[in-house]
Amino acid sequence: MTSDRPLILVTNDDGIVAPGLRALVEAAKKFGRVVVVAPNAPQSGQGHAITIEVPIHIDRIELFEGVESYECTGTPVDCVKLATNVILKGQRIDLCLSGINHGSNASINILYSGTMSAAMEASLEGIPSIGFSLDNYSMDADMRPAQHIAERIIDYVLRYKMRDALLWNVNIPDLPLEQIKGIKLTRQAKGKWQESFQEGINPRGRKYYWLTGTFVPQDNGSDTDLKALKEGYVSIVPTGHDLTVRSALQSNKDVEGIL
Repeated sequence: MTSDRPLILVTNDDGIVAPGLRALVEAAKKFGRVVVVAPNAPQSGQGHAITIEVPIHIDRIELFEGVESYECTGTPVDCVKLATNVILKGQRIDLCLSGINHGSNASINILYSGTMSAAMEASLEGIPSIGFSLDNYSMDADMRPAQHIAERIIDYVLRYKMRDALLWNVNIPDLPLEQIKGIKLTRQAKGKWQESFQEGINPRGRKYYWLTGTFVPQDNGSDTDLKALKEGYVSIVPTGHDLTVRSALQSNKDVEGIL
């Protein structure tokens, strides 16, 4: 392994023993020096949460052959922060990969996703970053097609770089490789979760609530990530950090005169 090989940080939100992470590590190993920093337990739905009230622990583990790996007691974003500020401090990280998530992160799910928030945190540090998700929530899902697609996208980004965005949200349909029609650059579809809480009583007699819900698409556009997935394409959404609704800057201009 030569020193000029790209340094690739790999993380996830399903935990360090998740099959999707192993698939992504195997894909990344072909292209550079890989360092894994991932949660020691599942952290799905953590979004951009960080740990500030309790200490975080990291431990070196031997889990992937030939790969420097650490498990972290914090959130996915904590993992990236520790990687950039402690484990790999002073080293240039060429690429951050997050996933392969068990379940889609298309549409509004990007806002809740620990997978995508980890990648976003790295992109905030100026690191080209990709979050990979497979449209199958099972831990027994066949990751081989997604691993192959990840390899192709990693190779492309390392060769040709990202342009105009440092963060890609990649969603992969749960299909055999030969049935996947191709890749489409798309926009994030509109959607929402129709949420409900299941109510119960714990063994000590205290009432609890358990969040559940159904995802409801709200976008019939032909250029969305949801549409691409439904039609058997890999979706790539170039993603940013600026949440400003620019058209509202002008349409609400009169608010500036109320004081």
